[in-house]
Amino acid sequence: MASPANPHPNAHPAAGAYSNGSAIAALLDARAAAVRPVAALVVRHYAMLLETAIKAAASGRPGPNAVTGDYRRSWTHEVEVGADSVTATVGTNKPQARRLEYGFVGPDILGRIYHQPPYPHVGPAVDRISPMFVSALGAVADGAAGTEGRS
Repeated sequence: MASPANPHPNAHPAAGAYSNGSAIAALLDARAAAVRPVAALVVRHYAMLLETAIKAAASGRPGPNAVTGDYRRSWTHEVEVGADSVTATVGTNKPQARRLEYGFVGPDILGRIYHQPPYPHVGPAVDRISPMFVSALGAVADGAAGTEGRS
């Protein structure tokens, strides 16, 4: 069904017709400005949830054992909000992280031979948190779609 502002037969009834590129750019900029703070909150929240899930999975089998808790405490998250993006990094500075997650077979740099099985703790946490994160970001985008002005 065509709208009064947009005669195309498949146009949504609330769709507008635009002939001015600068008007479209202004509307997109306004939408981005409205979405960015909410997206930053969502990204920060799910980065914290991912960090917590990794720490929980690194607290004993099937993940790595937490003998001292030093490795588990090393996991942190950082969120950066840029002009057109929101980025979160969840990680650790501990060198054993890759070996614990994926295992290790063969000699190390000192010539010691290992057959260490993997103790996945990052992958399962990402698999558990990712669908919720994607859904939350989808809700942010859907909510922003209804906030722009119509002409």
